[in-house]
Amino acid sequence: MQSSLSLSLSPHTSLTIPRPNQSSFATSAKPINLRFCGLRREALGDFSPLLTRRVHLNSITARRRSAANLVVSASLSGGNGSPPKSFDYDLLIIGAGVGGHGAALHAVEKGLKTGIIEGDVVGGTCVNRGCVPSKALLAVSGRMRELQSEHHLKALGLQVSAAGYDRQGVADHANNLASKIRNNLTNSMKAIGVEILTGVGTILGPQKVKVGSDKVVTAQNIIIATGSVPFVPKGIEVDGKTVITSDHALKLESVPDWIAIVGSGYIGLEFSDVYTALGSEVTFIEALGQLMPGFDPEIGKLAQRVLINPRKIDYHTGVFATKITPAKDGKPVIIELIDAKTKEPKDTLEVDAALIATGRAPFTQGLGLENVNVATQRGFVPVDERMRVIDANGNLVPHLFCIGDANGKMMLAHAASAQGISVVEQVTGRDHVLNHLSIPAACFTHPEISMVGLTEPQAREKAEKEGFEVSIAKTSFKANTKALAENEGEGLAKLIYRPDNGEILGVHIFGLHAADLIHEASNAIALGTRIQDIKLAVHAHPTLSEVLDELFKSAKVKAQVASPVSEPVAV
Repeated sequence: MQSSLSLSLSPHTSLTIPRPNQSSFATSAKPINLRFCGLRREALGDFSPLLTRRVHLNSITARRRSAANLVVSASLSGGNGSPPKSFDYDLLIIGAGVGGHGAALHAVEKGLKTGIIEGDVVGGTCVNRGCVPSKALLAVSGRMRELQSEHHLKALGLQVSAAGYDRQGVADHANNLASKIRNNLTNSMKAIGVEILTGVGTILGPQKVKVGSDKVVTAQNIIIATGSVPFVPKGIEVDGKTVITSDHALKLESVPDWIAIVGSGYIGLEFSDVYTALGSEVTFIEALGQLMPGFDPEIGKLAQRVLINPRKIDYHTGVFATKITPAKDGKPVIIELIDAKTKEPKDTLEVDAALIATGRAPFTQGLGLENVNVATQRGFVPVDERMRVIDANGNLVPHLFCIGDANGKMMLAHAASAQGISVVEQVTGRDHVLNHLSIPAACFTHPEISMVGLTEPQAREKAEKEGFEVSIAKTSFKANTKALAENEGEGLAKLIYRPDNGEILGVHIFGLHAADLIHEASNAIALGTRIQDIKLAVHAHPTLSEVLDELFKSAKVKAQVASPVSEPVAV
């Protein structure tokens, strides 16, 4: 996007971000258009419009630099402990996953000269070892379930012979999708002038980063977006063949007859859907007292009745897997279990394979954080509500931000992207605090699970502390015409709200296309829309969106006139 000259800020010029209560925001604020989806439109198709826009952005950038008293400079200055006097980039992002990509595109849109460092491959975990390839596998499992359900097909008047699959073909589908999205992400950034730097990024000092072994670059502002890696508890030996993480499982090198899945959260549930559809028997190992502990309890019980009980799945809850030994010399994988409370030996399992789905850990080692006096907390980079990095003394590190899995606030790809966009808003002079309670999450099982905001226990705890009432509304997919037409009436939508002012506290959905339906609720929370207003919205008939329409209409709100809801909560 930029010319070959290195443009930099004068050492006496800096961006000043007013506090939220300063009058400049009251007079100049415009609606913020946050892209909550990590993979924006530019990543999915034709790049010709971007090339046209690039010329326009060049002129915008030139004008902004002129206004900011920018000067031409090609030299680096200052030691590791002091900031440089000139900059190679307005914004430098360490990590080119979905979070870094979203921040980079928004930065260019705002007229910033932007560089992004990638030490592995563009796309990060989501594109290469997470969201994208897993959805390809889940698409296969969904088709297989439809073709294997004789009762379902018969109800639709269909007759299909026995369904089968080619394991390598399924694996290729996942790999090809990841490759396509990775290339699209790369091209989308190149098309608008984002400079992609290859190598490991290490912070040398204020506003200075080493790329690879010898290249040093400087930036007015830096965003850490290094993501995460699978977390493997002590005592578990991963060989990548019979004891695997999600990274290995997505390659689908084998479909074991019997696989144990350690952890029943999003990752474990989705892989249980894939493996059982392809013929495996699954055993869940869960440390807490019930399966799916992170979900709203009512939704979790329904999901267990539909996703676990009828399938070839059994489970052990309230136990730790203290030792897992890979299969070798003709022996199976051996899993030693102890009681989570008493720590007494509980059982020993012998299975064909084990998938470790115990969550993810931040990838922050080797970042050079010690050079700016930052100490991680359990590996996470400490930040405030504006994603500004906090040093070991509790002070903000100037011009340094951290987004996504590396800060641990909300380990979702689209949350990372939203955080990155929020940071860009700040460094370009507009204060913004992201409301994490408005960010949706989804589990792409069949049927799907989605949620936004608080669970019922969380809402009731908050209500008790703050002194307000909580009400619950529910609606069933069995009452929805479109769901019944698809013969997919199994499902529930649940609304948690304040009856005094109509504030939406949380929405949880289990059913057909739940992951797509949740966004009406998440956007309502983000915009502060009250139930008494959203009740007036019109939904096309017959569509699944009417599940949400009926849900909001069934809520009983005492206040019939407009009343303010509480301020967004920064998690």
